[in-house]
Amino acid sequence: MIQKIATVAIYVEDQQKAKTFWTEKVGFRVVRETPMGPGGSWLEVAPPGAESALVIYPKSMMKNWAELTPSIVFHCDDVEETYNSMKARGVEFEGEPQKMQWGTYATFKDEDGHSFLLKG
Repeated sequence: MIQKIATVAIYVEDQQKAKTFWTEKVGFRVVRETPMGPGGSWLEVAPPGAESALVIYPKSMMKNWAELTPSIVFHCDDVEETYNSMKARGVEFEGEPQKMQWGTYATFKDEDGHSFLLKG
């Protein structure tokens, strides 16, 4: 079952400059920073005590960033179970759940073709 909105991604030219903006100017805190290679990190920032976070994602690591809108990620306790349940109810998924360094995810679409992520 979906429990909360986990993240919303925004695509930036300079990840470190954006990190400074969100932490030093806006007052958010770094929630997670996991290296993803030489191009950047998985960087989440959020207000203190918040359950949702912004993912500050480098445009250089997302070749089609111009076509993308901020993405909404839903946190769930068990991605596989939620995937199976939603799929059984007719939700269209882009593929099977995938495991990454930062967790397991699955992408689904709404009736208008917008993509959303389940993350666990």
